[in-house]
Amino acid sequence: MSNFKPCLTYQTRDSINEYRSSSRKSQYIHKSFPTYAELKKNLKAILEESIDDSIHVCRSKRGEWGEWNEYWSLVNGKLVKHDKGWS
Repeated sequence: MSNFKPCLTYQTRDSINEYRSSSRKSQYIHKSFPTYAELKKNLKAILEESIDDSIHVCRSKRGEWGEWNEYWSLVNGKLVKHDKGWS
């Protein structure tokens, strides 16, 4: 079965500035967490820091094969999952 740490991808003003000044290879920040619960605890703070409207989360699901993808955004200060599915 597929089992990997949940991760997310986002960009901030600092990451874009560092990329433009050639001190980063990518403008995106890729962050992994030990568990999905840990990721969800930090998700709101990361979304507030991010300049994107949504953040892509990739994870495995217990008893399933493949990558499960979710897109999260902040709507009126609340976390909202607006798209999900298998890749």
